[in-house]
Order: sequence, then structure tokens, then C-alpha cells
Amino acid sequence: MNRKFRPLAFLIFIGIWILTGCHGQVGLNAFEIPEEFDLSKEYEITFWAKNDTNKTQTAIYEKAISDFEALYPNITVNLRLYTDYGKIYNDVITNIATNTTPNVCITYPDHIATYLTGTNLVVPLENLFADPAYGLGGSEVRFDSPAAGQIIPQFLDECEFAGHYYALPYMRSTEACYINKTYVEALGYTLPDTLTWDFIWEVSEAAMEKDAEGTFSVNGQKVMIPFIYKSTDNMMIQMLKQKEAGYSTENGEILLFGETTGELLQDIAVHAESGAFSTFKISGYPANFLNAGQCIFAVDSTAGATWMGTDAPLSDISEDKLVHFETAVMTVPQFDTANPQMISQGPSVCIFNKADPQEVLASWLFAQYLLTNDVQIAYAETEGYVPVTSKAQESEEYRNYLADCGKDDGTHYEVKIKAARLLLENVGHTFVTPVFAGSASLRDAAGQLIENSVKSVRRGQDIDSEAITELYSDIASLYRLDQTGGRHGQLSAGKADLGTLPAASVLLLSALAVAWALILLYMLIRFIKKK
Repeated sequence: MNRKFRPLAFLIFIGIWILTGCHGQVGLNAFEIPEEFDLSKEYEITFWAKNDTNKTQTAIYEKAISDFEALYPNITVNLRLYTDYGKIYNDVITNIATNTTPNVCITYPDHIATYLTGTNLVVPLENLFADPAYGLGGSEVRFDSPAAGQIIPQFLDECEFAGHYYALPYMRSTEACYINKTYVEALGYTLPDTLTWDFIWEVSEAAMEKDAEGTFSVNGQKVMIPFIYKSTDNMMIQMLKQKEAGYSTENGEILLFGETTGELLQDIAVHAESGAFSTFKISGYPANFLNAGQCIFAVDSTAGATWMGTDAPLSDISEDKLVHFETAVMTVPQFDTANPQMISQGPSVCIFNKADPQEVLASWLFAQYLLTNDVQIAYAETEGYVPVTSKAQESEEYRNYLADCGKDDGTHYEVKIKAARLLLENVGHTFVTPVFAGSASLRDAAGQLIENSVKSVRRGQDIDSEAITELYSDIASLYRLDQTGGRHGQLSAGKADLGTLPAASVLLLSALAVAWALILLYMLIRFIKKK
């Protein structure tokens, strides 16, 4: 090499070393399906999953792995359990910079949208779905895999965004309102066929009546929070959907900070001020208050049904605190009973790309195994989830499970099976929010609007138009949502950014800038010397 280019080459090498040697592979080649799965090679894949310290769920994961490894002795699956989806998300983001992501991960589409900022990081699955040998129901698959047409279409559609299917649905749930029917009737009310917001607010305010000693009349206790909502992000999103008001568009335009949102916040604030409404983040887990006779309407996921009711198998309060009552399970309250709207949620499974296509294929086979009847039915029976395939839903085993509703307070706990049926009967009324880079932050912002409003009125502050304008600005800034001011506190936003980058990513970009600065400095020095 010519001597005069050696220093420049050295600087370029240093820059490349900084970018790749310290921080792993920057990009990956797009995954291509191998013609044949190499059974002679050993593969070790990692599976990151979530459970709520539920030992039964853990046992189901472990059995699924054991059964799968018996079918594919050359694949070892290492399970890593988390108690929170947010922790999985944070760990994936951290590991992207070092190219140490898991192989298979239980997650949500909003999170996957952020993972897609890495080049070819998440594997598009549509070609794998259709592969005749290793796809869904493929000829070379060693287990009874469902065909693509046997995945419930609405659930599969939730996994399509950015032009590809980036996930498989694993389990599905929605939200339900768990009701102390005994107290509702004691207050002189009868539950309607469809729960409405007006009904909830009216009964909740009636339940605030106290005697001269400050004891609540309906329960004879010093504590009563009639209405507690677990996930306020879902609360705001569903209210806006029911009102046909803006939340966001498919291309990432943020519509959350609008007039309807402000009106909803003002209405919620009225009932928060009276003490009739609170949230999980402010007061605590709704099920605990419900089971202690200190709450009448508790909104939580159908997957949380095993915590709800007098005989709940996973009740978190002591026996002496339990109050006996009849539990009703209904859809979340509606504004328009003729057009009910409820959110569809639940974990999906994505596959991360790796340098070895055979390793990715091994990951796909395991992810596909999670859709077999054995796994789907067993996991659905642990909580109020429903299987994502018609193959499982229509099986004799699952039908018998539903028919035995109330047979015992364990597997066939009545409230849990009623919650599952609620979703099965309302799949056509469910919806999902648009997925884009930043949609996870937008979801958090939706819930924080309610949380902050409730806290404000409890501190004696008014939730008027001026306060809402300031709240919009604070929340948009907190969650890094691009914004421009507008009248009545409205904010029109373009695509949300990705939030704070992980430290490793910041270092990576800094290293790139330094490398190019050194190269330009060297070229400038050479130019000056020549002159």
C-alpha cells in the first residue's frame, strides 16, 4: 500500500473496529429459509417469556420445551422468565446494541415496532407461514401444527404492521369489568344487559354515601372505592374508540391530545374528586379491593380473572378480609351499547434474526410449537386467556373445559371461564391500536393523562381547559412526542420518536462521529501540507 494512504487506512480501520468490534454486528443479512433443516447440527436457542409467578404457567413452558426437545433432540431451548413485559422490552433494547437478543421472545407489537429500527433484526414471518416444508402445517414439521387458516384471523391481523407479519399470536385476552353484583343490588340498581359509563358513574357515586360515623353504608367499612381501573392506558384508548375520536393514525400521526380527550378527563376528574374513582397505580390492585368488599366495579384483563371474586384461586388477601358476594363478569362500560368496542390484547411471539439461517429455522419451529393444542389449551386454562387457533378452540378438550364452568374453584373457576367466554363471544367487537415506532410511548402517555388528572384533583387542583393545555404539554414532553401547539390544548403531532436511546447505541453513534472526524482531520492536514 502507498505510504501516504497508510494513516488514512489506519483511521478507517479504527472507526470500523469501534463500530463492529466493540458493539457487535451492526446489521444482518435478510433471513432466507434454508431448503432443508440440518438435523446433524446442534442448536441452542433462548426463549424469553413472561408469567406472573404462576407456577402452573412455568410448568407448561417447561413441559412444552421438554416435549419439543424430544421431537428435535438437536435443539436445546433455554427458558428465561420475566414478571413484566416492560422488563422484556428494556432487556431486548439493551441487547440489540450488543447483538445478543434472544431467539424467541414473547412480546407486544408496539414493542416489536421499536425493535425494527435494527437492520433485519426481527424476522418477517409470511414466507415461513407459507413454506410447504417447514411452514404452518408443513410436511416436514414433526408435530401437529395448525394451518395458517386455523389461526383466528383477527388475532393474526394484529401481528401485521410495517408491511409484514412480524409475530405469531400466542394468547389473547380483552378487558372485563368484574362486579360485586350483591352491592349493586343493595344500592337499588339492576345490572343492564350492557354496561354503560353513565351506569357505572351513577352507581359509584351512590356508593359514596356514609353514615354519621363516616362508615360507608353499602359495605359497613371505612374504605370504599367504588370504581378502580387497572390499565388507564386501555381506559383512555377504549373511551376514544367508543366516541369515534382520534388516538393515532396508521402512519404514526398522534391525535390523542384533542378536545374529546379533554372532555373525558374533566368527566373522570369529577368522580375522582368525590372518591368514587381511582386507579391501580394510585390506590392498588383492583382485585384486592373487590374481594375485600371495598370496590364494586374492578376493570382488569380477562387474564386476571383468577384473582377476582370471593373464591378466586389466586386471591392476594387473607381469609379474614374476604367478603362473600356474587361476582358478575361484563364487558367494559360503553358509550354506545349498539356498537360495543373493546380492546384486544395479549402476548405474541417474535423471532430475532441471527447470522445462521439454520438457527433461525430452529427458532421458528419452536415458536410454531407454541401454537399446538397441547400448549394452547393448557395455557388458556391457567387464566382467562383464549387460544388463538380455531383448531384449539373447536377441540373436544377445550369445549369440555368451557362446559365445566363452575365445577370447581381451580381449573374450572366460574369467573375465569366466564371471562374467557366474554372474549370468545365478542371477538367481532374487538380492536387494536396502530403500531409504529413510538406507539408504545403513546400508549403510556394515554394512561398518564388519566393518572395525572386524578392526582391533581386529589390535591385540590381544578381540571379546566387551562390545566388540560398544560397537562398535554407536560405529557407530550415526558414521552418525547413531537408536538405543535393548538387551541383548547390540542396538540397535533407527527410520528413519535423512539424515546431515549440505550447507552450502547449512543456510544455507537458517538464512535461513528469520532471516526469520521478523524478521517476528515487527516485529509485536511494532508491538503494543508501539499499547499
